[in-house]
Amino acid sequence: MDKPIAMDWYEVTKVADGISLIREKYVADWLRCNIWHVQGRDRDLIIDTGMGLRPLVREISTLAERPITAVMTHSQFDHAGGLHQFDCRCGHPIEAEIIANPTNANTVADTGYVRAETFTALPFKGFRHQDYTVKAAPLTRYVDEGDVFDLGDRVFNVFHLPGHSPGSIALFEQTTGTLFSGDVVYDGELLDSLYHSIPEQLSESLNRLKEMAITTVHGGHYASFGKERMLDIIEEYLSGGRRIGNSADWVRANLNSI
Repeated sequence: MDKPIAMDWYEVTKVADGISLIREKYVADWLRCNIWHVQGRDRDLIIDTGMGLRPLVREISTLAERPITAVMTHSQFDHAGGLHQFDCRCGHPIEAEIIANPTNANTVADTGYVRAETFTALPFKGFRHQDYTVKAAPLTRYVDEGDVFDLGDRVFNVFHLPGHSPGSIALFEQTTGTLFSGDVVYDGELLDSLYHSIPEQLSESLNRLKEMAITTVHGGHYASFGKERMLDIIEEYLSGGRRIGNSADWVRANLNSI
């Protein structure tokens, strides 16, 4: 049976004061990236942009209210696929070349995640998962450890936390203890086996998080959680657990469990 065309591709859920979670409804939950919208007095942040299959700003009215700074926590296809839709595009310089000249290999879209089962509906007529690629989105601003995003009434500090990928960053609001962690940590199995992953670096990055005054973690996937849960996740990983291993095998196992 042919899959339907979904006109309501995105869903928006308010999770805290000025913070909303945007999700691609018809992308499988084992892949779907969390897109975070933070509203500020002077401008807004979009943290990660999903696969980029439909226009975010056009379809989510609140994104048109203020200027937007779009930040990729890293350049992999599920997080940076929609970055090209924004004029102000930020990320770590180590991964600038990837998003400026994306391929299925360097954005890890060729690792078994993009398949027919990834989608329960199609984003537009004629869409074929075999044709999916990330569009080029050269960064307009490089950010690194210690840099700041000032929204007028909210300030987020950049932390460089490599391991999952070399240019992985997280954004931290000290006044609320809110961390947007990308794929450095989330409440699931952590991926440290990609072509540019370094498990030892990821362990160092996770140990850094343990020392921070974090109250809430909004990860790149799955549900948000507090510091105690974060510490449990980190300890499980450091003890050898929460590992995906081979991506294609992990996807097949998830499909078999459905």
